[in-house]
Amino acid sequence: MITLRAGELMDACVMDLMIPGDKVAHVQLGNSLEHALLVLTRTGYTAIPVLDSAYRLHGLIGTNMIIDAIMGLERIEAERLGDIKVSEVMNPEIPRLKDHDPASKGLELVVDHPFVCVESSEGYFEGIFTRREILKQLDRHVKKLNRG
Repeated sequence: MITLRAGELMDACVMDLMIPGDKVAHVQLGNSLEHALLVLTRTGYTAIPVLDSAYRLHGLIGTNMIIDAIMGLERIEAERLGDIKVSEVMNPEIPRLKDHDPASKGLELVVDHPFVCVESSEGYFEGIFTRREILKQLDRHVKKLNRG
């Protein structure tokens, strides 16, 4: 069993470990599913944040949600992609973090989610808190302990 002094890692706040919003692919509420699918496909992500024009977070849209929305009884109705808006299909019930939340709260959430959206106290999208970033920090911390 590995024993770590986690204080240094967990004393950080979410803002210290998040990927900033300007580096995160996203779509807007009024975008078509066609646009959302294009963004998802080009980036290789399975889900991305949905924002309004003021950059407020409203939910997530994912590839599976889009496919479910155009699934007919006997075929995929791809021609509907341009007619359906992201706001009609997205999931608004998502876990969220505030930018000044402790990293420990983020760690609890990324156990069940590959990333969690981070917003300001006013609801503006600030970025994403990812498992990858936590694991990178943990890796650095373990290497530092092994050297010391």
